[in-house]
Amino acid sequence: MAVKVYIVYYAMDGNVESLAKQVEKGANSIEGVEAKLWQVLETLSTEELAKLGEPTKAKINTLNKLSKADGFFFGFPITFGNMVAQVKAFIDATGDLGKVEQLADKPTGIFITTRCQGGGKETM
Repeated sequence: MAVKVYIVYYAMDGNVESLAKQVEKGANSIEGVEAKLWQVLETLSTEELAKLGEPTKAKINTLNKLSKADGFFFGFPITFGNMVAQVKAFIDATGDLGKVEQLADKPTGIFITTRCQGGGKETM
């Protein structure tokens, strides 16, 4: 039986998505590991995305599938020294899974990006 690793990420531009694909590739190269990419739902409206010049992307709600994974990697950009609101909203929504310990004892890692030197990492 394969170990299921979910790579859950938020990406508006291609940086985090590129990293997520490399994490997936690396995890899948290990015998007995099955890695799968999942995108966090977008919280910005289509109008807001258009103002930012970003394309509307289809996002997948993974919340109801998290309990099926054996481990996780979370990837997201850092803005002003914090995770973006989309990822915070996603993690906040896992409260019910935590209450019944469906996420207990599952190893987790993170990978992040910033757009500028420093980028707020000094606050983490």
